[in-house]
Amino acid sequence: MSGQSTAAIRREGLWSKAVYKFSRDRAGLVSLAIVSIYTIVALGAWGGLWATEWADVTGGKWMPVSSEHWFGTNIIGQDIFQRALFSTRTTFEVGFVVALLATAVGALLGAVAGFFSGSWIDEIALWMMGVLDSIPFYLFVAAIAFALQDNPYAMHVAMIATFWTTVARLVRGEVIKLKSLEYVEAAHAIGVPEIVIIFRHILPNTFHILLVQGTITFVAAIKSEVILSFLGLGVKEGMSWGLMISESTMEVMAGFFNNFLAASAFLFVLVMAFNMFSDALQDALDPKKV
Repeated sequence: MSGQSTAAIRREGLWSKAVYKFSRDRAGLVSLAIVSIYTIVALGAWGGLWATEWADVTGGKWMPVSSEHWFGTNIIGQDIFQRALFSTRTTFEVGFVVALLATAVGALLGAVAGFFSGSWIDEIALWMMGVLDSIPFYLFVAAIAFALQDNPYAMHVAMIATFWTTVARLVRGEVIKLKSLEYVEAAHAIGVPEIVIIFRHILPNTFHILLVQGTITFVAAIKSEVILSFLGLGVKEGMSWGLMISESTMEVMAGFFNNFLAASAFLFVLVMAFNMFSDALQDALDPKKV
């Protein structure tokens, strides 16, 4: 049996066991259902199926909860529920873009650093990660977002530049272990180019790490977006939960809490569900757990 076939069997065994373990995790299934509902809400808002009047003035100032306005209205008469639904779209856009790109950059640099561990390539990669990790997270993100504040993607760039290091460290460690396995040594022996070995024979076996880290990065991205938007360094166009909380500061002082509670509740439920989903996924993909 070839080394590549052995690696493929190893991957299939890991994924089949992971599916079985995840299917028996009630908390994981509940969290997956909640995340799926949020995803449907985000897709519907993106497709214009609902929350199309999030910016329109549809009522009076600070109207209470009613059948017409489920969460009431804000200070200028905009429907809070529609704004919260539309903000779900913004959250998923930011979360998925940042998680995907940060994970991809971390996987690439981590794989190269791990494959050439001990070389100058590895030293440069470790130096970059060390420098970025030594800077306080929110200070670094806020500095980049402020420096690029005229760019609509400034917040995305800031978070991607910050989040890739954790992924890279984990992938680097895994690649160092994988590159000593027989199927990789066999590929070396028959003259397979190093770039092919990295992308075809090694990186696919780190996908379980990337999947878990992608979910963790998603949660970190949406929490960071809320903080940055609250500070005025995040979303500039459209609406987000961070902007809703920022807008509610004056309303809370006036005794109106609907805007704040709606954004906070939507954020809390999604973050808790994604954290539970990430934990369940990590347990399912952990080969040390039966």
